[in-house]
Amino acid sequence: MADRGGAGGLPPPKRPLEGDRHGPGHLARGQRHAAPASVTRSLRPRLIVLAKAPVAGMAKTRLCPPCTPVQAAAVAEAALADTLAAAVGVAGVRPVLVLDGPRGPWLPAGIEVIPQQGGGLDERITAAFEDCGGPALLIGMDTPQVTPALLRRCVDALMAPGIDAVLGPALDGGWWAAGLRRPDRFAFLGVPMSTGQTCALQRRRLAGLGLHVAELPALSDVDVWEDALSVSADAAGGRFAATVASVTGSWVAP
Repeated sequence: MADRGGAGGLPPPKRPLEGDRHGPGHLARGQRHAAPASVTRSLRPRLIVLAKAPVAGMAKTRLCPPCTPVQAAAVAEAALADTLAAAVGVAGVRPVLVLDGPRGPWLPAGIEVIPQQGGGLDERITAAFEDCGGPALLIGMDTPQVTPALLRRCVDALMAPGIDAVLGPALDGGWWAAGLRRPDRFAFLGVPMSTGQTCALQRRRLAGLGLHVAELPALSDVDVWEDALSVSADAAGGRFAATVASVTGSWVAP
């Protein structure tokens, strides 16, 4: 899970008194709105995909260079399309896309869309869990190599007896998946994102809240072009791998 915000510190989680302005239903910064009733009424586990619309100049900008903004957006669209296809393919869950930006032709049938709320990534993750309810597993669009079978195993781990949360480490020190049996707005707020210690700090936060955490498989995620090349090898046959190959081929002189 990547964001370009600052690291900051990791204050100990503090649960506010009843009526505190940062109490349940409010973010510390920014504003949010109620989720659609069709989302909040679902009893099935939610599979949340937190993503940015693949718009040139806005998505996957760390791929530039060597990519142009248009090429980076094409890679982002392919990554998002493969991720959503995997999410829709998981039986017994309700897939929800929590989106920053406009919908596009990459959006498959069978997935609900709600807007992202909040400012920093920690706020947007918190709002996504609050809007969608629980239990819920959240992933981003940076791991297009995920499969329905892998995501099913992650959901099953979350639903195992005695488990309150799950966390999937990314090889760069972040995390690619996190799940909560029930929303807890203190689980993510204030945890530094996009650092080499993000997963360790997130694990510490969850433990500090008294949650029993199950570890998910570690995956590589796509931040820079070298990551795209590596992950495409693990996602052979998908749209992401084909797009990476096409972009690479366009750089080869005739």
